[in-house]
Amino acid sequence: MEILNYAFMQRALIAALIVGITAPAIGIYLVQRRQSLMGDGIGHVALTGVGLGFLINSSSAWAGPVWIATFVAIAGSVAMELIRWYGKTRGDLALAMLFYGGMAGGVMLMNLSDAGSNANLSTYLFGSITTVSAQDMTAICVLAALVLAITVGLRRQLFAVCQDEEFARVTGLPVRLLNLLIAVTAAVTVTVAMRVVGLLLVSALMVIPVAAAQQISRSFAVTFALAVAIGVGVTLTGTATSYYVDVPSGATIVLFAIAVFILFTLLATPLARKRARAAAGGADGCTLEVPGGRTPADDVRV
Repeated sequence: MEILNYAFMQRALIAALIVGITAPAIGIYLVQRRQSLMGDGIGHVALTGVGLGFLINSSSAWAGPVWIATFVAIAGSVAMELIRWYGKTRGDLALAMLFYGGMAGGVMLMNLSDAGSNANLSTYLFGSITTVSAQDMTAICVLAALVLAITVGLRRQLFAVCQDEEFARVTGLPVRLLNLLIAVTAAVTVTVAMRVVGLLLVSALMVIPVAAAQQISRSFAVTFALAVAIGVGVTLTGTATSYYVDVPSGATIVLFAIAVFILFTLLATPLARKRARAAAGGADGCTLEVPGGRTPADDVRV
């Protein structure tokens, strides 16, 4: 295939594959907790890290925009979780200030740096998968391995916390620690995916494949596997389409994800009717015949 003849497209497809796996893997827990927009908020905060990375402009691999964005996003996610615990009635205002401050700080730092520009800003906001470098690939692979280790290795504990915090606390699980772990993992995922779909669109890739899978699946395990399959499918298809049609990769991937969600929604209604008929048929097969009349043997003497 022509697309595989270029090193930058090889890196792009590998990055798309990784993001297609990791984003739904953590997104399923966010959807379960009704925090679907958390990724969007973390993306706003991570932009400050990107701007700080360009401002420092260090030759060190650990001081690049991806790594610094990761550290800033983790700090922002921890702050968001603390606000959720202690914010009470003013929590929404504090979160709004955190989100908008993160976005404004990123734009300001990017313009103050010598290496930054509006083109660089657009790359991180909306994604530019063809510009993924070998250094970016190292960061993406390391961070993605961390995300998968947590989301798969601790799936039972994380599911219990997302399903019912009170029940998880009664069973002895460290609820607050697990909540922080989910927030930090979501922050890492945002920085993994920002070069593929962009900071403003990353939340869509974390949520839409999960929402699509929930239309036709009932169990957590099936939903998890199907959401990851959808994520991989739309990221690879969107990346290839962006190469051949010359359109933005991030927007293409998200639109493909929305199309899959619509398709699964249309399939959900007839599938639900089929399940209902099957359940009704099973109920008809489990009937109990009651004798029409009594006999002397039916009498019980005490």
